[in-house]
Amino acid sequence: MTHTDLAWTRTDRARAAAGLMLGWVALLWVLEAVDAASGHSLDAYGIVARDPAELSDIVPAAFSHFGFAHVAANSVPLLIFGFLAALGGIRRFLAVIALIVVVDGLGIWLVAPSNTNTAGASGVVFGLFGYLLVRGFVDRKPFDIGVGLVIGALWGSTILLGIAPTNTSVSWQGHLFGLVAGIAAAFVFRRRADRAALTP
Repeated sequence: MTHTDLAWTRTDRARAAAGLMLGWVALLWVLEAVDAASGHSLDAYGIVARDPAELSDIVPAAFSHFGFAHVAANSVPLLIFGFLAALGGIRRFLAVIALIVVVDGLGIWLVAPSNTNTAGASGVVFGLFGYLLVRGFVDRKPFDIGVGLVIGALWGSTILLGIAPTNTSVSWQGHLFGLVAGIAAAFVFRRRADRAALTP
């Protein structure tokens, strides 16, 4: 593989990551517009704790929001964190997202207060933060370590506030389980050193 081929590969990855995340965020806004136009019918896809029927809403809940302000609050960090995470490969990224969504949703279902309805992409946002924070150390890649340190410095205080049990204005349970799932995903889907060494 030549230097030019490598440059094109990086460019293609960046384009694919940007396209994926722009499409994802656009989808969230479209869904919220549909929700508003339908009298907030999509709010029913949130997760109500410990109701067996609500297990089927674990995935849809990550795409549902309670108003445009809710979507707006998640859009920028989701776009940034998602883009940075997807640069490592789309397939790996999708596997990371799947793990975060499922673990976060199950955590909400198990420990959220009774009769509460939880939805939104913030669990994914916190999960991607945790994933990016430790991915570089797990993969032993200096660039990714730098990325983790930068986002930790910029968003670390916000993340800590979001997982504080005293912060009853948000689903701190969803934030906490998302963060834990993201950190776990960095280990589950880590790149093998021997596999990287065989790449031409």
